[in-house]
Amino acid sequence: MSSSVPDEALHGTSLHDKVIVVTGGFGVLGSTLGQQLLERGARIALLDRAERPASTASDSTNALSLGGVDLSSEASAQSALKQVAEHFGRIDGLVNVAGGFAWETLEEGSVATWDRLYQMNLRTAVVASQAVLPHLSETGGRIVNIGAQASLKAGMGMGAYAASKAGVSRLTEALAEELKDRQITVNAVLPSIIDTPNNRNDMPDADFSRWVSPAQLTAVIAFLLSDAADAVTGACLPVSGRV
Repeated sequence: MSSSVPDEALHGTSLHDKVIVVTGGFGVLGSTLGQQLLERGARIALLDRAERPASTASDSTNALSLGGVDLSSEASAQSALKQVAEHFGRIDGLVNVAGGFAWETLEEGSVATWDRLYQMNLRTAVVASQAVLPHLSETGGRIVNIGAQASLKAGMGMGAYAASKAGVSRLTEALAEELKDRQITVNAVLPSIIDTPNNRNDMPDADFSRWVSPAQLTAVIAFLLSDAADAVTGACLPVSGRV
């Protein structure tokens, strides 16, 4: 028997009409994620510390872009999330993409690098998650954090980055336990090397086909945002490609 209902709707993976906030939304991963979630039927709010690029589509009933949002500041994050909720009428999910990377040995490096990566990778996720909770509590919802495979075992020069991303995993687990009786799930994806222009420039001799593409990572995130993932919370899922 034929059906006009999309397969994704039948299997609970549709994101139709869900309002999803993406932090770090103007970067390569954030903008790709936003566009692909939009194509899956979601309504998207992109938040970023940077000013809104001229190439960003105009705000509409399905998309909103907010620049100049300091996610290390509770007041700034709360103001931005309130604006998103007022624009769309509600918020159904948050993806914490905002973050950064630095390679630095401990002997030749600086404690300031540890502080900076903590601020960029962990504090932003903590502050954004806390700011979104009053809005998610009305509908249930989803939080997905971007961790890193490096958080499982740090290589040389990866100490500060791995430590901050390990903090993201512990945040994920603790918040999932805190919210498990409120219909809010909290999960993380742990990618290996993401195939971005910056990573290709930094590692020109690598086999890029072994890396994780933004589209592949988006597919996993989209599942975690969907109704089909209702029974998944507190998970830190490796998305390793063939690295």
